[in-house]
Amino acid sequence: MTQNIETIENARLADETEMGTVTLKVADLDNMIKYYTHALPLEVIAQEGDSAIIGRGDNPLVILEHAPELKHAPRGAAGLFHTAILFESQTALAAAVYSVAKYAPNTFTGSSDHLVSKAFYFNDPEGNGIELYWDRDRSEWSWVHGQVEMDSLFLDPNAFLREHLTEDAIENPVIGGASIGHVHLQVGDIKGAQKFYVDWLGFDSTVSSYPGALFVSAGGYHHHMAMNTWNSRGAGRRDDTLGLGQVDIVLPSKDDLGEVTERVKHYGVQVADDGRTVSFEDPWANVLRLQTENDS
Repeated sequence: MTQNIETIENARLADETEMGTVTLKVADLDNMIKYYTHALPLEVIAQEGDSAIIGRGDNPLVILEHAPELKHAPRGAAGLFHTAILFESQTALAAAVYSVAKYAPNTFTGSSDHLVSKAFYFNDPEGNGIELYWDRDRSEWSWVHGQVEMDSLFLDPNAFLREHLTEDAIENPVIGGASIGHVHLQVGDIKGAQKFYVDWLGFDSTVSSYPGALFVSAGGYHHHMAMNTWNSRGAGRRDDTLGLGQVDIVLPSKDDLGEVTERVKHYGVQVADDGRTVSFEDPWANVLRLQTENDS
């Protein structure tokens, strides 16, 4: 990437920016479909050949692409930390958590109250991190000097289920809407992540005080993306491996897409533009694909 070029001041992503689908390259497509639909629980929206679109209702969340020729990445490599699926209600979240506990209890890795949200963590059968969460109302979030207050407080999963799980949710765990709330990546260094995701791409920094991590968003959300070096400090560019294929970011208009495209080009980022979507890599070869709401 080009260095020492003029900085574009006050360049920010549109407030209405949202996260789109996350594409995963997988070794065992049938097993992964089973986990994401029987355990999570989501639904197969479409399946053709070596690819399956998984989501809730007509909203795609995860695309599974069969790539058995690839190998798993080393633990310390850059790539996906977790895909975070946001549920509309605590009952819907409880239904999903209960479903995973019933069908794949060994995939649970932890839970936390983050002040802005309540979250439960899992690893899918191929080691891809998953967060299932519910947001508190934005009026309950606390902001200090432009940074949102977040923490990782103890959250008892059994107490959460006792309080929010209903008989109807046990019988039909596919309740309420779900979306990709945020995507958390492993990167090689936080300074480089700040430059790329905030200075160049145009996210706002929302939490920069957490050791080894950076949280960023558009429109005052607590975070649409996060990057950490907890396992990957010093990591270089990724090899083509199983795991993360690409992360989709959805912008509200063609003008917004064009603005971001010109901005990253200004900084020397190599861009692929097919007329509908724009794709490029971050410094660790994590692929981002930008599109508008009408093309998502």
